[in-house]
Amino acid sequence: MRKIAVILLLVLGLIVSSCGSKKKAARKRKAEKHRTVRIAPEPPEERYDNSTKKGAFTPVKISSTEEYIKMFAPVARDEMREFGIPASITLAQGILESGSGMGALTRKTNNHFGIKCHTGWSGGMEYHDDDEKGECFRKYDHPMTSYRDHSLFLTSRSRYASLFDLPEDDYRGWAKGLRRAGYATDPRYPQKLISLIEKYRLYTYDEQVLEASGRKKRRKHHNDDTHIVRRGDTLYSISKRYNTTVEALKRANRLRSNTIDVGQELKIR
Repeated sequence: MRKIAVILLLVLGLIVSSCGSKKKAARKRKAEKHRTVRIAPEPPEERYDNSTKKGAFTPVKISSTEEYIKMFAPVARDEMREFGIPASITLAQGILESGSGMGALTRKTNNHFGIKCHTGWSGGMEYHDDDEKGECFRKYDHPMTSYRDHSLFLTSRSRYASLFDLPEDDYRGWAKGLRRAGYATDPRYPQKLISLIEKYRLYTYDEQVLEASGRKKRRKHHNDDTHIVRRGDTLYSISKRYNTTVEALKRANRLRSNTIDVGQELKIR
């Protein structure tokens, strides 16, 4: 009997132990089933766009003069609207100075107007043989910057001031005036610009701007007794243009300071 009792106790112990193991295994499987697995997120894909990176040099590939005109005519029209420089002149200078965007200097610098560094220039530079060996030319990140600098270059220098007294569609007068003001040393510079304008009908872009803005009609009523302030104008530059003084302009227009606004009409006399 004693042996039978011992055997029963051993069997009972094995049964209890087996049940406990099964319960633990079941609880473990249940816990694993509901456990949240956290996976470290992958780093975002790095995107690099050279055309939009600030300070990136972005040249434009062009294969013909017609392609050049198609690409930059809208820019020239915008510059005319803002600065009063005929779009035909801007385009003709761009074509001539840059070789329709295909010249060696232009490809290296995005300089479409052959503008040299000059005193005070703090932007990019490139040395290139021109009238003299190793001359310094301005370098731009984008061709559009070259177009804007061309407008600022002409409007900020007093030697070009007389050009802005010409009708905005007088491309012949502008071509000759640029040569007289010293923009280029080539004596045939005006004829080259005029030839390009007439060959490619660049004057049509002047007409588009003037007709859209109504400036053609307003010009009929313009006289030497008034001046419409353009971007880049100062009382000093205006006084030199009309052979008067800053103080005389301030008295005539009852100005208390030297501040003037684009589009403001000033009395000259």
